[in-house]
Amino acid sequence: MAESWFDLNTTDQAEALEVAAGKIGRPPHLLEKDIWLVWTLSAIYNSPLGDTLTFKGGTSLSKVYKVIDRFSEDIDLTYDIRQLVPDLLKDANPIPTTASQEKKISSAVRERLPIWIREKVQPVIEYALVENGIQAKLSFSRKDNDKLIIGYPAIKSGTGYAEATILLEFGARSTGEPHHIHPIGCDIASVIEGVAFPKAQPLVMAIERTFWEKATAAHVYCLQGRLRGERYSRHWYDLAALAKTDHFDAAANDLELARSVAVHKSMFFVEKDADGAKIDYFQAISGGLRLVPEGASLNALANDYAAMLEDGLLAFEQPTFASVLASCTAIQDSINRTV
Repeated sequence: MAESWFDLNTTDQAEALEVAAGKIGRPPHLLEKDIWLVWTLSAIYNSPLGDTLTFKGGTSLSKVYKVIDRFSEDIDLTYDIRQLVPDLLKDANPIPTTASQEKKISSAVRERLPIWIREKVQPVIEYALVENGIQAKLSFSRKDNDKLIIGYPAIKSGTGYAEATILLEFGARSTGEPHHIHPIGCDIASVIEGVAFPKAQPLVMAIERTFWEKATAAHVYCLQGRLRGERYSRHWYDLAALAKTDHFDAAANDLELARSVAVHKSMFFVEKDADGAKIDYFQAISGGLRLVPEGASLNALANDYAAMLEDGLLAFEQPTFASVLASCTAIQDSINRTV
């Protein structure tokens, strides 16, 4: 019977990570983080929580759909809005019909979600840690308390861009649909024999919806023309990578799905542009999509992209930032012509 990765001593783990890094081409600290990432998903989706949580975002593009080379380090999860605030929905409709209803729902989500994370999610992770004899530190983000952070005892380290933590970021203002179950494993498992690595079967958001979620997020960034912190250039890389697959055509032509994303964001994620005007998400799906920023916001993306490259998050193909932007320009133009 294969020995569990977590039962190996640190010397054997370090050696395995170095060997795997040489074979796979990804830095050892990211291979180690990948193990913890899959373990976390396994803990969640082997619990009753799995039926109501949708795994989404860049990590799903990497681990499930395998359409991006980028190592995505965070776990984005949507807790079904119908589970958290059923008393505030009219006829179980997850989309508010009025602005006042949206305010009540959003207020309740901000109040209830952190409580649910502490009472339901934290115990699941703590139990899994004890059951597997693993040491890790759990903490919450200082703002809003909607992010659970698992700090693990890292054997390997990089530049610091990717920290020795697994960030679980929760939202609860949608159903997460469309979604489906898909198995995933650790990258290192393909090259290290005789060791049992974590596996998981998360409920995953459809890739076409992920495309429109990212495209509209980039659209907002471009219209606002302001900095939004680090780690934002990943969206542009992901969009460029998606454009090279068959999923792009499916997403671009699914105008019903695009509209559902626009409806959802128009109610729950109201944003203003650089001039203070309300951003119209329907513009993004009807010929006015913007994916290429300008000025300081463009420079910020370029700097963040360079930092991502430096820490080895793109191990196999490292397109220049200029080529990523060129791809996003092509996506923008193609989408605007299609709709």
